[in-house]
Amino acid sequence: MAVLSGQPYPELDAEVGLTRLESLDLYRREDPFTRARELRDAIDVLEFGTMCLGGFPEPLTFSLRAWRHLGARGQDFDVVHDNQSLGYGLLGIARLGLPVVATVHHPIAVDRRLELAAAPGWQRRMAIRRWYAFVRMQRRVARRLPRLVTVSDAARADLQREMRVRAERIAVIPNGVDAATFRPQPERPKVVGQMVATASADVPLKGLVPLLEAVARVRARRRVELVVVGKARPNGAVAAAIDRLGLLQSVRFVNGIGEAELVDLYAQSELAVVPSLYEGFSLPAVEAMACAVPVVATTAGALPEVVGRDGDAGLLVPPGDAPALAAAIDRALADASLRRQLGDHGRARVLERFTWERAAEATVAEYRKAIASC
Repeated sequence: MAVLSGQPYPELDAEVGLTRLESLDLYRREDPFTRARELRDAIDVLEFGTMCLGGFPEPLTFSLRAWRHLGARGQDFDVVHDNQSLGYGLLGIARLGLPVVATVHHPIAVDRRLELAAAPGWQRRMAIRRWYAFVRMQRRVARRLPRLVTVSDAARADLQREMRVRAERIAVIPNGVDAATFRPQPERPKVVGQMVATASADVPLKGLVPLLEAVARVRARRRVELVVVGKARPNGAVAAAIDRLGLLQSVRFVNGIGEAELVDLYAQSELAVVPSLYEGFSLPAVEAMACAVPVVATTAGALPEVVGRDGDAGLLVPPGDAPALAAAIDRALADASLRRQLGDHGRARVLERFTWERAAEATVAEYRKAIASC
């Protein structure tokens, strides 16, 4: 097994080989335009030029580098698994005669639509459309691949609608969690009123602004602190909401933490909140449930599939509804027996449905189908 990756390079188990397909790494440099002196080939020129025009080139340019690499080494592999680059190079890889399996976690067109709806003016909307120009390419590639994998029934329905892919061509394999690492720690005392939320990016999709409005409501009735795993943009909507609502003393952000620190944060928290306006799956919800932490989540996307019915492993509210979110948070924080019940059910649900062992078995079955049909 080998992993092909551009920057940032992943940390892998020792037995898994890593092949570095170096990009220009334009978004991790203080002055990316200095890379103009380092262009090595036509793919670098394409990457740099797309960035200069306000686009996001990496799905395309990574797929082209992977195609070039596999053109020389294709005989070394039985199957190629793409993790949602969905670049045109993937079609070139398929033409090499290699079986291709592509995972699509959810259609990025959903992210684009939510960001456009929240954009403050035409200039920002224009910039968003340029950035997301790769969505058209991903739609075209997805429709030409024989088989896709996604992570939930909700994501499969969205792929049908957004990418025009037939349901019978999409396998559903839920993500998993390492339940031995993400586990309950009953010996750790809880911090009264502490909640945790994970936001991988400061974007409207994650629903942090409605959550902050809910925290402001709850704070009027009880002690509460929100810990957000992620970063807020200095002049973004989240930072502005914290200032507007007077929440500087009630919200803190942590980032760059490892798994052990994240598990410890869950162990200290009375509640986990997933306020997303859309989720194709939601690893943060599964991680919290694996730690037996009760969840308050929205009904957006696949969250009801992950959390179960309202009152099972968590409490569910409509997306973007700050008063309903506040009521659910208040109810959970006020009832220790409810929190224990939700947490126990969440842990059991993860062990039954959302382990990496189950995900691996189902993925291997897809590999066998792809190899047999090639």
